Amino acid sequence: MSYSEDGDEAELGRLLGIVSDKGLKALDLVELDRLRILLQAKDYTDNKKANKSKAKLLKQINSEFYDSQKQRRFL
Repeated sequence: MSYSEDGDEAELGRLLGIVSDKGLKALDLVELDRLRILLQAKDYTDNKKANKSKAKLLKQINSEFYDSQKQRRFL
């Protein structure tokens, strides 16, 4: 998937704005998946700090997917 489209960049900015204001819980699964796809397509190799933040956010998104799919049992 190419990341050259302006619409994708605007959507990534919108989703990141929601996450920074309200957290990952504010997004539904479709939006989380779209954010994951857009982040993976974005290249931050020239900026070490941004690349580290990207990796951290992708881990949090994957964790959120796991938590939403997992059946919870209360003891």
